[in-house]
Amino acid sequence: MVSSNRLASLCLYSLLVTLLLCAAGVSSSSSSANATKIGQGYRLVSIEETPDGGLIGLLQVKQKTKTYGPDIPLLRFYVKHETDNRLRVHITDAQKQRWEVPYKPFAKGATTSSASEHWKDPFSFAVKRKSNGETLFNTSSEDSDSFSSLVFKDQYLEISTKLPKDASLYGLGENTQPHGIKLYPSDPYTLYTTDISAINLNADLYGSHPVYMDLRNAGGKASAHAVLLLNSNGMDVFYRGTSLTYKIIGGVFDFYFFSGPSPLNVVDQYTSLIGRPAAMPYWAFGFHQCRWGYHNLSVVEDVVENYKKAQIPLDVIWNDDDHMDGHKDFTLNPVNYPRPKLLNFLDKIHSIGMKYIVIIDPGIAVNNSYGVYQRGIANDVFIKYEGEPYLAQVWPGAVNFPDFLNPKTVSWWGDEVRRFHELVPVDGLWIDMNEASNFCSGKCKIPKGKQCPTGTGPGWICCLDCKNITKTRWDDPPYKINASGIQAPIGFKTIATSAVHYNGVLEYDAHSIYGFSQSVATHKALLGVQGKRPFILSRSTYVGSGKYAAHWTGDNQGTWENLRYSISTMLNFGIFGVPMVGSDICGFYPQPTEELCNRWIEVGAFYPFSRDHANYYSPRQELYQWETVAESARNALGIRYKILPYLYTLNYEAHVSGAPIARPLFFSFPTYTECYGLSTQFLLGSSLMISPVLEQGKTQVKALFPPGSWYSLLDWTQTITSKDGTYVTLDAPLHVVNVHLYQNTILPMQRGGMISKDARMTPFSLIVTFPAGVTEGEAKGNLFLDEDELPEMKLGNGYSTYIDFYATVKQGAVKVWSEVQESKFALDKGWIIESISVLGLDGSGAVSALEIDGKPLMSASNVTVSTTEHEHLEGEGNGENKTVMVDLKGLKIPVGKNFAMTWKMG
Repeated sequence: MVSSNRLASLCLYSLLVTLLLCAAGVSSSSSSANATKIGQGYRLVSIEETPDGGLIGLLQVKQKTKTYGPDIPLLRFYVKHETDNRLRVHITDAQKQRWEVPYKPFAKGATTSSASEHWKDPFSFAVKRKSNGETLFNTSSEDSDSFSSLVFKDQYLEISTKLPKDASLYGLGENTQPHGIKLYPSDPYTLYTTDISAINLNADLYGSHPVYMDLRNAGGKASAHAVLLLNSNGMDVFYRGTSLTYKIIGGVFDFYFFSGPSPLNVVDQYTSLIGRPAAMPYWAFGFHQCRWGYHNLSVVEDVVENYKKAQIPLDVIWNDDDHMDGHKDFTLNPVNYPRPKLLNFLDKIHSIGMKYIVIIDPGIAVNNSYGVYQRGIANDVFIKYEGEPYLAQVWPGAVNFPDFLNPKTVSWWGDEVRRFHELVPVDGLWIDMNEASNFCSGKCKIPKGKQCPTGTGPGWICCLDCKNITKTRWDDPPYKINASGIQAPIGFKTIATSAVHYNGVLEYDAHSIYGFSQSVATHKALLGVQGKRPFILSRSTYVGSGKYAAHWTGDNQGTWENLRYSISTMLNFGIFGVPMVGSDICGFYPQPTEELCNRWIEVGAFYPFSRDHANYYSPRQELYQWETVAESARNALGIRYKILPYLYTLNYEAHVSGAPIARPLFFSFPTYTECYGLSTQFLLGSSLMISPVLEQGKTQVKALFPPGSWYSLLDWTQTITSKDGTYVTLDAPLHVVNVHLYQNTILPMQRGGMISKDARMTPFSLIVTFPAGVTEGEAKGNLFLDEDELPEMKLGNGYSTYIDFYATVKQGAVKVWSEVQESKFALDKGWIIESISVLGLDGSGAVSALEIDGKPLMSASNVTVSTTEHEHLEGEGNGENKTVMVDLKGLKIPVGKNFAMTWKMG
């Protein structure tokens, strides 16, 4: 038994968060300020400490209601500080086991006991930040509140939290948010993986991520935290500005609270639980080209050749299902993609460092002469309905869906990937349609006496003989989530929700983890086949998908609105722990204008995952199709290929700490409230800001510059400095995208190239930025280098090097130096630093006493030193003081060796 005093002491761990069991004095009267409230919640009837240091209690329903089904009478409540910055609160049926997400890197809660204690009721809980007592989550419901106390039924769970009205919330996806990255009060947020295109606003799209970040600012002091509800069932989340309510159709309440307090801390803590983002090979950060409709191999060969002729960088060429025989997975069309010619083509592109990726859909064609299907049936790998493989329709016609929750399916899938890789040595796999998508609904059978599909017209028209399934409560639950934005039946155009997975798991429960489970199986398969770092692109994602796969944002459209939406979706996925993300550049659906495609590549060149992809019915939109777009592509991708070492280092940081590659500005400027809702600019890493044109006909862009000094990557002599932050109208002619580097940064760059393999071997330059004219300052940067196709991305294996770069200026003395870990790899590669540029220096004197490693440098005849005055475009400038950039060129400093360079100004 735990006394109230003992309970209070349990809450005083030396942690950043504390949990309080609240006794809210709510009247037991049945009258309510809001008639939609359900029941009167639960009362706490017992509480005790568990051997693992947690608390466990029993909750008893106060008043049974019939709304959405009978209440579960007795609940088990478990709470534990799992780390100094993570708290778990778990509520489930105390008497029967319920569905929970099976992919968990942590243990379940302890068992209950019969100890009892009297508590006021109804039960609620609050999570508070220990450092200042701030309430982060509070489930109490007063008479005046519009939401209910805790509701827990078999197919309806409801819980709410109060929120301060000035909290800024982000997350709860996947959806296309027309209002930008911040959650918008009264917008619907439904989570249920669904194949409806990304042009649908405020609707449940391909992924389910029931996590949000809450950023608050009290008196100029910012703090962030996050809340994950680990539940895979369909749910509606209602955000009203001062409250947030979950309404879920199954599972349990399994909450995780991450205390931050910075946005980067939050994502670090979140990914430490769900899995760190996957390491990506270097080439994945190059440019990718794809199209549904490359009818034969010669078209693909022409695309590669035309990129080369246009001098536009290209690393990866893709096939949608055009390479397949009759749309069947793991096959080749013998006429349009004959294997000998395809292998010759792959030998050619592989020899220069290019890569090749193809699509794989989960649906396996029902065809008795198709080996993949035969082996699937023999191994009993498919999802069942009434004891038989569930029949659906996708591109090849009638299909069965593999059950990736079944270990036998994972083995079979790995074998099929191996067989296909022996047929075609692909460099990665693109797994699509894995929500799962179905062109039909209900219980279907193959029609007799007619061809299905016909082979003419759209391939997505259902031609099976189907009947709706409404006979079970799983197909027709009492609460209707806002599926597809129209309260569609939850089995509509997907697997019937009463279908059964391995061990009796219902599709009703496991639906939203289908794409995730396929990503896990595909990652394992590729790792086993290639022995290399896998690259997988998945459309459907769930909590933890970033550990295995990259993501693109699905079927968008070539419109200015969709260009703008792409930024918010990309930034959300960084918060979700899926940092390798991007949208189809120029739009998937017809038809981008020439001007739009110019502006889209100027954004897409800075997506972490940068790919042009188009629909079968779209006009051709490769970047060389218009000369103006080709010029914009050469400019924007030219920048990308120069900053590849920076992007790849961000990939390493993501892999070890979860840090997003593309970030909202508030990640670096959490106290600057002006940027909390900013969805038209973004950062790469902490310091590189992209300010694109997102409106038709514009040749200027109004950009927000947070406090400090910013330097234009297009012309390092141009700087914008402000004390409190400022908006600046920047010139942005058609072929120009504005990119700025923040103060206190050291950016490693290379010369660029047409293929990342070549660009990677060019000499380095370092760009060092100080606050303009500062008399004392410091800057930092880093660089990770490795054998990029090794499965593991880490130091200590003999095939990697990590360098910290530092710079200081103090009373006119400038120092730039490096500290190298694991130097051998970089030294063996022969990488050198050929130039160092230091920006923002006081320009009152000339460079003198230049030394490297204590020796005068000017004795080396090929080293040149130049000084150029900065131009302060707008902002507050630097008064009357002149500031300059110092360029040192002709250097040959080994990247893998510590160095120290010093000089004096004046």
